Amino acid sequence: MTNGETVRAAIEGLRKAIASLDGALDARLERERDRAEIDGEVRRVNADRSRLAQELDQSEFRANRLEEVNREVSRRLVTAMETIRAVLDR
Repeated sequence: MTNGETVRAAIEGLRKAIASLDGALDARLERERDRAEIDGEVRRVNADRSRLAQELDQSEFRANRLEEVNREVSRRLVTAMETIRAVLDR
């Protein structure tokens, strides 16, 4: 091999190494973008989960309150019916 061929071979090897490094860098940047997107999605899912948990707690509170009111209305209806029966029985 002549000096010129050796230099050309070295330059070609360097070009291949740079191209390989460039490809590896592109792949790494793509993985980083994907990870950032996944991290963002995880944050959104966690925020949704928190919001839904809070809404569920509020709904359970309202349901419990409605049950209490329902029991009170039923109690009052029973009292009213007993009063009406007592009046009618006189």
